Amino acid sequence: MPLRFVFALHNHQPVGNFHGVFESAYRLSYAPFLELLEEYWEIPFCLHTSGCLMEWLVEHKPEYIDRLRRLVARGQVEILGGGFYEPILTMIPPCDRVGQIRTYTAYLEGLFATKVRGMWVPERVWEQELIPDIAAAGIEYTVLDDYHFKQAGLEEDQLFGYYVSEDRGRLLRIFPGSERMRYLVPFRNPEETAAYFGEVASRNADAVIVFADDGEKLGSWPETYKHCYQDRWLRRFLDVLRQVRSWMQLCTFSGALDATPPVGKVYLPDCSYREMTEWALPFPKRVAYDRLVRNLEHDARGEEVKRFLRAGTWRNFKVKYPETDEMYGRMLQVSHRLGEAEASEPTTLAQARQELYRAQCNCAWWHGTFGGLYLPHLRGAVYQHLIAAENAVLESQERGDDWLDVQAADLNLDGADEVCLTNSRLAAYFGPQRGGTLYELDLRAIRHNLLATLSRRPEVYHETILGGQSGRQRVIFKQVGLEHKLQYDPYLRKSLIDHFYEPRVTANQLAGLEEVELGDFVTGTYEQRVRRVDGAVQLTLHRAGQAAGAPVRVTKEVTLRPASEVLEVRYILEGLPRSHGAPLHFAVEFNFAGMAAGADDRYFYHDGRARAGQLQTLQDLPAVDGIGLVDEWLGLDVSLALSRRGGIWAFPVQTVSQSEGGYEMVHQSTAVLPHWLVEADGQGRWDMRLTLKLDTSRAEARLLAAAR
Repeated sequence: MPLRFVFALHNHQPVGNFHGVFESAYRLSYAPFLELLEEYWEIPFCLHTSGCLMEWLVEHKPEYIDRLRRLVARGQVEILGGGFYEPILTMIPPCDRVGQIRTYTAYLEGLFATKVRGMWVPERVWEQELIPDIAAAGIEYTVLDDYHFKQAGLEEDQLFGYYVSEDRGRLLRIFPGSERMRYLVPFRNPEETAAYFGEVASRNADAVIVFADDGEKLGSWPETYKHCYQDRWLRRFLDVLRQVRSWMQLCTFSGALDATPPVGKVYLPDCSYREMTEWALPFPKRVAYDRLVRNLEHDARGEEVKRFLRAGTWRNFKVKYPETDEMYGRMLQVSHRLGEAEASEPTTLAQARQELYRAQCNCAWWHGTFGGLYLPHLRGAVYQHLIAAENAVLESQERGDDWLDVQAADLNLDGADEVCLTNSRLAAYFGPQRGGTLYELDLRAIRHNLLATLSRRPEVYHETILGGQSGRQRVIFKQVGLEHKLQYDPYLRKSLIDHFYEPRVTANQLAGLEEVELGDFVTGTYEQRVRRVDGAVQLTLHRAGQAAGAPVRVTKEVTLRPASEVLEVRYILEGLPRSHGAPLHFAVEFNFAGMAAGADDRYFYHDGRARAGQLQTLQDLPAVDGIGLVDEWLGLDVSLALSRRGGIWAFPVQTVSQSEGGYEMVHQSTAVLPHWLVEADGQGRWDMRLTLKLDTSRAEARLLAAAR
């Protein structure tokens, strides 16, 4: 049999990405690639396009769909399926895995009048137990990295063909994609690829070589459009493929599957591509791992040892980033609720299921070379679609507006109970074991989680930022002075966080993360009790702790009423010292996410001032009874009213992270801290009330006008 080559591309843009990013990738990568391949009718290729991108193309670029449909009809293109919205398959329930794959297969087969036999595994995150679900969805084969196979003990010369794998009696064919080819395309001269083909053919004449990688590297990665199209690298590569057709067959995955037997049988370990396994490591272990790899470069046994090195596993992103774990727990909750509702109303909830599938798009759930989790609009999109799916379930139940629910259960799967208070307007999630904080606050009308925050933490590339350069590549700073902006939060940036400070602490100190905490309440465990009072639900959280070396008891009562967008919070401090020494300085921290900064239509108001600065400005108010934050684009007005006048600090929480375009600062949330110098009464007691009002009327009026 002749040597065979399979050329496969994976194109993807995440749910929630900006329209301009889609447009740029289309202009630089997707459109010119297809246009050029039309000229090379004798070169077949395989194409996977994620469902989120495909839907955008159908709506905005129908000419691209028509062009691709013609290439499919003439047999030049094999379409690959997969999970509709590019989920990490190991992260979602089996029923959702099968549903995502089947739904996308049906969509593609209807769109292109073709049979979908194979699929792309998002981020090549693999666990053997996926096989029965993939097979149940009707898929015959997939492609993973050769790194997966090497981790199973296979040698380089065994990686030219497909293998049969099995789990619980279900079979799947798996092709190894060549790491060598991923480095050749498009970064080396095309003649080197031809030489590599000849090298493989000399050792294994009936081999199948697979190139399977991101289509964006052919045009929309930095500087690759000029390289691939203006400097004609891709045309030269296709000319080389034309030339080698005299002794090598160009084919699709299905062509190779039908014409060649499997190389053998294999069981693959839990794995992803090599870089992903490194990114999943906890920060200290990643530092140690990188040091070990560098040392092995100077060791005669280095290459042999590295073959047996394994880094992390994808699931531990949920540990490395608790914000991912929060999304994960919320996703499972919505999936379970939708599954229960579908058992009685399967035909009316198709849109809810589509919303759930969109929320499972993987890009906001992890962080590596690209922004991912660090991009607020991607995290916001996850919650937007989760809330939309849950709203649809609630609407199908025809419950009306005047209802209240309360749930106490292990909602984020950390072994301890959380509490959720919810009505037709809000869903508020509390973590008694984590400082009694409010960690999620969903506004149903605008499908927005106001607490989709992100804390600042060390990342391995921060050393590169501090050094200003990298030994391998040029360092690009999107803003100046990033090396001075690296800060790390000692706790998760949520709301209703209880602080005790030195009396003279300043807003600048807190914004700069100077160590000024005098209490043990921020991350301490609170006892919780829920009751119904006068038609409302009330959560009471209390903790006996210490502040400035003295025993103090903090109680906070949170009340939610039917059809209300208001959280009423009462604080009671007891056991306060009654001496004439320095008073305790008490503060309650809120963080508000998804309200963008750096624009004139996102601003503070307070103390009679309708506009008091953009949301990234520092506010230091000495004696006020409240503050407000407005995001006109989102249509949201968040106001905080105090029953006791006090000071209010507000400052931005901004991360320094890497993206495909370089290192950048990203606004994650606005921290707002009302604070008081506490003077106890005769019983050593102090109390006050906070009213958090969430006004979405601007957004709702806009939606109503658009619907007319």
